Amino acid sequence: MNKHWPTLLAGALLAAAVLPAAAQQRGLKLHVPSPDWRDQVIYFLLTDRFDDGNPSNNDQGLGEHDARDGNKYSGGDIDGIRRRLDYIQALGATGVWLTPPVLNQWHDSTHGFWGYHGYWASHFKRMDPHVGTLADYQRLSDALHRRGMVLVQDVVVNHTGNFFSYGPGWRADDPTADFQPNTGSRPVQRPLQAPFHLNDPRRAEDRRAGIYHWTPDIRDVTVRDEEMNFQTSGLDDLNTENPVVRRALRDSFGFWVREVGVDAFRIDTAYHVPPEFFEDFLYATDPKAPGVARVARRTGRQDFFAFGEGFGIDAPGQTRYTRKLESYIRGEGGQKRLGGMLNFPLYAGLVDVFARGRAPAELQRRVQDMVAADARGIDPRLLPSFIDNHDVDRWLAVSGEPAMKQALLALMTLPGIPVLYYGTEQGLVTQRASMFAAGWGSGGRDRFDVQAPLFRYTQAAVALRKAHRGFSRALPQPLQAGAAGPGVLAWRNVHEGQTRIVLFNTADAPRFADNLEVGAPQARLRRLFDIHADSAQALPTELRADAQGRVHLSLPPRSGTVWAVEAAPAAAPPAAAVRPRIDALPTEAMQADFDITGSAAPGVLLDVIVDGDAARAQRVVAGPDGRFSARIDTRRMTDPALLHRVVLRAAGSGTPLDASVSEAAPFRVALPWRVLADVPQAPLADGAGGGPQGRYAYPTHESYTRQMDLRRTRVLSAGGALRIELEMADLTRVWGPANGFDHVAFSVFVELPGRSDGARAMPGQDSDLPQGMRWHLRLRAHGWSNALFGPEGADASTDGRSITPAADIQSDAATRTVRFTIPSEALGDPASLSGARVFVSTWDWDGGWRPLAPVAGSFVVGGGDARAPKIWSASPVITLP
Repeated sequence: MNKHWPTLLAGALLAAAVLPAAAQQRGLKLHVPSPDWRDQVIYFLLTDRFDDGNPSNNDQGLGEHDARDGNKYSGGDIDGIRRRLDYIQALGATGVWLTPPVLNQWHDSTHGFWGYHGYWASHFKRMDPHVGTLADYQRLSDALHRRGMVLVQDVVVNHTGNFFSYGPGWRADDPTADFQPNTGSRPVQRPLQAPFHLNDPRRAEDRRAGIYHWTPDIRDVTVRDEEMNFQTSGLDDLNTENPVVRRALRDSFGFWVREVGVDAFRIDTAYHVPPEFFEDFLYATDPKAPGVARVARRTGRQDFFAFGEGFGIDAPGQTRYTRKLESYIRGEGGQKRLGGMLNFPLYAGLVDVFARGRAPAELQRRVQDMVAADARGIDPRLLPSFIDNHDVDRWLAVSGEPAMKQALLALMTLPGIPVLYYGTEQGLVTQRASMFAAGWGSGGRDRFDVQAPLFRYTQAAVALRKAHRGFSRALPQPLQAGAAGPGVLAWRNVHEGQTRIVLFNTADAPRFADNLEVGAPQARLRRLFDIHADSAQALPTELRADAQGRVHLSLPPRSGTVWAVEAAPAAAPPAAAVRPRIDALPTEAMQADFDITGSAAPGVLLDVIVDGDAARAQRVVAGPDGRFSARIDTRRMTDPALLHRVVLRAAGSGTPLDASVSEAAPFRVALPWRVLADVPQAPLADGAGGGPQGRYAYPTHESYTRQMDLRRTRVLSAGGALRIELEMADLTRVWGPANGFDHVAFSVFVELPGRSDGARAMPGQDSDLPQGMRWHLRLRAHGWSNALFGPEGADASTDGRSITPAADIQSDAATRTVRFTIPSEALGDPASLSGARVFVSTWDWDGGWRPLAPVAGSFVVGGGDARAPKIWSASPVITLP
């Protein structure tokens, strides 16, 4: 540590000190009226990783700046943002959201972490010198407002940095019991701002003040008391029920609106404070510390926008998290709280459907939930929406560019305020990589290329939204959504007499869209946008509906189009025609392949298309009596909850448009599962290590409870699908993970029979597969991620080719079991799995594979060199009979 850091800190604070408001604001355009937030497109950036406009502020004397280390400061700052506003505005963004600029705890040596991100405050009203001065921040505000853009500041009201913790002797009735000050905090060991400096319960004054909840870390975020009152990642939990705390927070954050001209707040960890807190935070009438919205009105902002972050995603048919999200926007009596919440439910639907190949009906359900909330006073147009951010995997880390283009188009054509995470438009893969050449993860080059294909695509999608006001105003009407796997997804947007159709094929293979009701008989559809516009896969620039106002068309893989519906000129009605027809199907679920029958004009060639998959259609001929039959292959159909559909398409030339396609017929299938292998493993003794030689040690943080210990592996099959059930020593939900487990990441490798290709490397795990095994499909999953990969392009550091549909994940905490079901389609529809081999390994994940070091740390696995194999537990190589 630099022995001069106290002097350097004092100088930095003097430079960031509050200057008289009149001197700061002279000639600067800090205060402007609020915009219509529905029309905004926000560019979210992590300041330290975006651009370095002032290298002189990078190192404040602690050795905290090292662009070779992703855990340390890279040097991005506010001057870097300001000099890149041309770039941001060229993308189409109307505002910038930056991470907290407040003075931070710079280093927590107890846990080995650095505060480059800005979320560990030591003073809520001072600038952190790493990002710049107050004058720098004001100049950024001025530059944005002169462009007609808005400034969004990330704020934290739930916690400060980590200045104290509790050991295992913590007691709720005695805040001094096993209290542990963080002597490893740098550059200060307690907050500098009153009253937050009263943080030692061993002092009677601090206990009486009650500024903090004297609590340890959260163990289970689904327990409401822990979520509200315990420490998040060891960060000191503020007692936000205390009027003194509330007043100090209003005063602190009203400062940034008044002195800098901030137009909106994003509230970090909103679910960790009571929802009614925000009524006080925004609307309190205290004359000395009024609510932030009241401060904003005095600056001319009549609609200051505050939106919260709260992670929670409902499973199908559940509404717990939806209702929770709504409670932070409106109280039970209709009282106003936050203006919106980050739309994590929509994010989950976008990822599941476009990245993981889940059925489009899952996204349609989430969109319909949004629409229904509008009637309850929750405006979906004000829910900021996103496809990735600094807390989740980047899109391209779990899926490919074609899927990302679809997700971006959906973002721009659904209600909500689109939020673009920095670098997505440049194809960044690493979660918090830098955009500037000298920063960590940049690859040694700047990433501000306005001619980059993804930049230009994103630019075009944003322009589409801006050109058609209905996408930010109207609520979508569902048209069609495949329920049995990747395929057709369509909705209609109607605004001020204009109708737009948004149409996707989420599959990696062609799909047939049938019976799309565009609403106007023989209407003309004019193409406005096409993901494949510059390729041979582009759809026609015009379509014509049939006499029933329906459209039928083949869609190329990963397509996304937007159409304007225009009335057709008056014309004589077409002659009546006989459409092919499917006889009624049984309502009970089928348990094997089965036959369908139906009728059509005699001699007509018919394609029997199941779930839109025209490439696998059967060709049949209607007999002289017009009858036909066809056998349905159920190999892909293992989930009885999914509704499949079959449709007939006339294949012969000269068939009238109205007679070319039948009505769709629904059916269900429930194939039985067969156990192929059941392999128990001896449990590790208490204190025993993991790893290839049993020498690894768990991270020392108290939340680790042997979650990586694998106890049993079962392998089952049904049709062409594969199911892997894993029994663990423990299954926890410390952070409320979407998949139902945390502190463990799984890698499942499958070698298919009869193939000599494949990869041996276990990407990111510094090892090869045992026993000469080669993988053809690899599953990588942790609490918030679920991805499948093929071996093409895979090596020790590269995942390989993204594959959809992804596995279905189910977890059961009571039995400590995680179940992965890999669809037949992802496996290539094998005729048999006999001779296939399966290998399972466990480790942990935190934006990447958890580090390994000779000595364990709070969140570092111990017992090995950094490049030793990252395998804690593993099954044997299992050969299927």
